[in-house]
Amino acid sequence: MQRDIESQVQSIESLAQLMDSQFPLPGTKMRIGVDTIIGLIPGIGDTISLSIAGYIVLQSARLGVGSQRIMQMLINIFIDWLIGLIPIIGDFFDIGWKGNLKNAAILRRYAETVKISGDLS
Repeated sequence: MQRDIESQVQSIESLAQLMDSQFPLPGTKMRIGVDTIIGLIPGIGDTISLSIAGYIVLQSARLGVGSQRIMQMLINIFIDWLIGLIPIIGDFFDIGWKGNLKNAAILRRYAETVKISGDLS
């Protein structure tokens, strides 16, 4: 059972990586992801990204992440979505915020805590 949960956490981490920092920006140390690229589509780009971020939160809830951590994840994606709606500023914000990676880290910390306590064994 622990292996199955670990593979789900790794899958979410991979998705978060793709969304937030898969590609290096040439000439810089910064990385962007599909979220930043999709966010360039006026009007719907940030909402598309929101649905993918929502999937990460939903899967985290299914894995047993508690309501306080889920609320933190929802705040992360709400901030990402809201500021992402602002033309140009939102696109630059996406480069630094990386809400999906923040949420994957919350899930990882939860999974490690549960693993240590043995609740998923």
